[in-house]
Amino acid sequence: MPRVPKEHGIPSQESERRSPQDIKTAYRTASILRNNRVVFNVKGNTYRLVVAVKYEFQIVYIRFVGTHAAYDNIKAEEV
Repeated sequence: MPRVPKEHGIPSQESERRSPQDIKTAYRTASILRNNRVVFNVKGNTYRLVVAVKYEFQIVYIRFVGTHAAYDNIKAEEV
């Protein structure tokens, strides 16, 4: 996964993420969804980050960034 500075609210770690369990182990509050989606809570659950993960290539695609209220209006598994 890409390295993100801590000041952006997401812990940065350099290591391989080859499965949803690897992400869950590294980011305990991450929510693993269907369709290779992962939801991160940012800034104490004020914001949500939804990413699509291609584990075989270790690529993360940002699918949604927004407030918790905006997140409630989307289908995270489909964005």
